[in-house]
Amino acid sequence: MRLDADIALAQRLADAAGAVILPYFRSPMTTERKGDATPVTLADRGAEEAMRAILAAERPADGIIGEEFGAERSGASRQWVLDPIDGTAGFLAGRPIFGTLIALLVDGWPVLGIIDQPVLKERWLGVTGQATTLNDRPALCRPCKALNEATLATTGPHYFNEHDGGHFMALAARTDHRRMVMGGDCYNYAMLASGQVDIVCEAELKLHDWAALVPVIEGAGGTMSDWNGDPLHAASTGHVLALGDPARLEDVVEALACHH
Repeated sequence: MRLDADIALAQRLADAAGAVILPYFRSPMTTERKGDATPVTLADRGAEEAMRAILAAERPADGIIGEEFGAERSGASRQWVLDPIDGTAGFLAGRPIFGTLIALLVDGWPVLGIIDQPVLKERWLGVTGQATTLNDRPALCRPCKALNEATLATTGPHYFNEHDGGHFMALAARTDHRRMVMGGDCYNYAMLASGQVDIVCEAELKLHDWAALVPVIEGAGGTMSDWNGDPLHAASTGHVLALGDPARLEDVVEALACHH
């Protein structure tokens, strides 16, 4: 599957989104809450509109699934999945660990993904069958010899319901919990792809939250799955695991299942 033209297009989508988002970051309005006129909303919508305009011109037959404006041509075998700002709370708090997520799905499976951090000018690109890059240089997950040495990351405890939270804490108890990381949204997965953390565990993610992450993690030598260890596809429930070292998958799935 030759994706060169799609890769170039995805890079341009990320450029266009970043150009819209950057002027809103840490802007004086950011602390105001004016219903739907918050900067994050303006940045989100403007960035997705910019990406959709490019896709409409260059890939009119492809489907689009976007966080802000929903689905178009949902029957198409090729679907672009867009999340203009993943990490809204971080963006509003002035933390440069949000990201623009762009994925291409073919028949429901992610084959291309970008995590773009426009403030730090960091861009991870993952493509099926290719090595993941960060700004055109190789990105690699790190090995993890044992679960009790693993650094675990998640966006926050408030994203788990009570049932899922119990399972997450059962996993956390078996990792190196002194080094556990909270907050970060998509940036945690980028850090996993660059060998800085070992496990990311989250629940109730939407397709636009995780589709771009899969090719990035897998191309860096890691693995992504649901909490049962099964591969992620368009119909997955949103219980997401990312591991830098696939050898630990069985340990993680076992730890998650042990909550009663």
